[in-house]
Amino acid sequence: MTRHARNCTAGAVYTYHEKKKDAAASGYGTQAERVGKDSVKSFDCCSLTLQPCRNPVVTKEGYLFDKEAILEYIIAKKAEYNRKLKLYEKQLKKEESEKAELAAAEKEANLIKFMNREKNISSVQNKTSTSTPSTSTSSSQGKQVPSFWIPSQLPDAKISKLDKPDPVVYCPISGKPLKMKDLIEVKWTLVKDPDDKKSLIAKENRYMCPVTHDILSNAVPCAIIRTTGDIVTMECVENLIKKDWLHPLTGDKLKEKDIIPLQRGGTGYALTNENLEGKNARPVLQA
Repeated sequence: MTRHARNCTAGAVYTYHEKKKDAAASGYGTQAERVGKDSVKSFDCCSLTLQPCRNPVVTKEGYLFDKEAILEYIIAKKAEYNRKLKLYEKQLKKEESEKAELAAAEKEANLIKFMNREKNISSVQNKTSTSTPSTSTSSSQGKQVPSFWIPSQLPDAKISKLDKPDPVVYCPISGKPLKMKDLIEVKWTLVKDPDDKKSLIAKENRYMCPVTHDILSNAVPCAIIRTTGDIVTMECVENLIKKDWLHPLTGDKLKEKDIIPLQRGGTGYALTNENLEGKNARPVLQA
């Protein structure tokens, strides 16, 4: 018996190869592609704007931001919290008013029931007359007519309750709490090359380590000294600073928490990158 090819359509089974081929041709299925070096931000670019920082600041986790961009982010998050808090307080007031109305209605119903019972004992003839207030009160309460065109007003629609908003602002990259007072201003050391007349953004080698004079790039691990904001290489930290824990430029005493590794954007090598894979979720192709 001859062997069929992979593209044979005479089989009764929808094979994995056919499914992948149809998904690629029709636009279904999740696309996954590894991000290249050109798609990764540089080490001196803001993590939000992806552009070179004018006033660079660093978080406690080592993520670099432009001061204007991160302050706008914090202000926007606080404004969003205030808006959600007002909606939550409005919901609480509405729930309290509904509880008060239910309590008043229950009290009124118990009072009418008691009055009807007393009148029934005194006179049987007044039974019909005493039943009229209850019918009038029940008929006076208007009912909300459901709408079949608005999803929130369907007969089976459930009222979604708002949760109490979280006042903490979280870092957009690390997801950890972020405060304005924790931002550390960065002090770059420019590369002094008299022959290079280009602007700072157009230069390929812009900054260097102030101690070792090594050129900084995505391929060079760096760290920031929290007390002064100087950016040095990790080689300088391991070979010089950690020996006596003194600042190489000022001579001040340093601690281990004063050295914050700077998060790099990435390179073309898999060793320095983590999760550099872009995914595009599309509709699933059903078999």
